[in-house]
Amino acid sequence: MSKQRYPEEFKTEAVKQITERGHKVADVSARLGVSPDRPARRWLA
Repeated sequence: MSKQRYPEEFKTEAVKQITERGHKVADVSARLGVSPDRPARRWLA
C-alpha cells in the first residue's frame, strides 16, 4: 500500500483552517477526507 501524497497547497489550507479559523483537527480532517492523526496532525508540526 503506497502513501497518499498531498500537494503543499492542500496541506497549507488545511493548517490554516485549524490555526487561523479555529476549526478542530478532527473536523477539518473529516471534511477533507484525511486521517486526523496521520497526516493532518503532522502538518501542524
